Amino acid sequence: MITAKNNSQLKYISLLLKKKSAREEDGVFVCEGKKMFFEIATQAPELLVKAYWSQKGLSGLSGEEQALLSVCPYEEVTDEAFGAVAETVTPQGVLCIVRMPKRTLSDMLSSGKGLLLLETLQDPGNLGTMLRTAEAAGIGGIILSSDSVDAYGPKVVRATMGAIFRVPFLYVDDFCETLRALKDEGVRLFAAHLKGSVPYDEPVYGERYGIMIGNEGNGLSDAATELSDVRVRIPMEGQAESLNAAIAAAILMYRAKLR
Repeated sequence: MITAKNNSQLKYISLLLKKKSAREEDGVFVCEGKKMFFEIATQAPELLVKAYWSQKGLSGLSGEEQALLSVCPYEEVTDEAFGAVAETVTPQGVLCIVRMPKRTLSDMLSSGKGLLLLETLQDPGNLGTMLRTAEAAGIGGIILSSDSVDAYGPKVVRATMGAIFRVPFLYVDDFCETLRALKDEGVRLFAAHLKGSVPYDEPVYGERYGIMIGNEGNGLSDAATELSDVRVRIPMEGQAESLNAAIAAAILMYRAKLR
């Protein structure tokens, strides 16, 4: 049992939670909570590296849940030491180290569904909400520019409520070049734009489409906007100038779902 708060394994978990560079170097990230652990254990056990259970977390498991502990190595941690490293105010009893899935642009296209294309998105809460909504709206995957917020950061992982394991996503170094590649594959690009000339509910999005959402403060870059096939706008009343990026994405994803 791990008893010390300064245990080397717990320090490593803390490093992964705080440093994107550490996550990227080792190709792993940290998930917290029983729901997340058992979802990975049942759907993608090959991604699990190791789990850390608090005394309270282990004691509260059902017989069926205990049977799933064997899918990966685990350590028991005293409640005090566990609470020192856990991110949540009320820890749920388990932290697990998880491998990052490897995906390609071909993987994104293979579903034959619509895509969400995010350029320079910065807010963890927005990305977490978008991942959850993308799953609910039947989106095939999410492509992000490399300067977007890290999907494997703890705030995003928590906000996805498990969707991070069910919605494939991919970071790309050259966002505009990726847009060109999508167009070459017959994907029609719809840019959410304040100066869009087409109301969002007017076009027929079809089967192969990409919804483009830009930075929370500046929107899409001119270069990305120029590559879009249609610039759509969401009409607003009152003095509102724009919608939250996640809300705008949700409106467009569900409109596209209705085709």
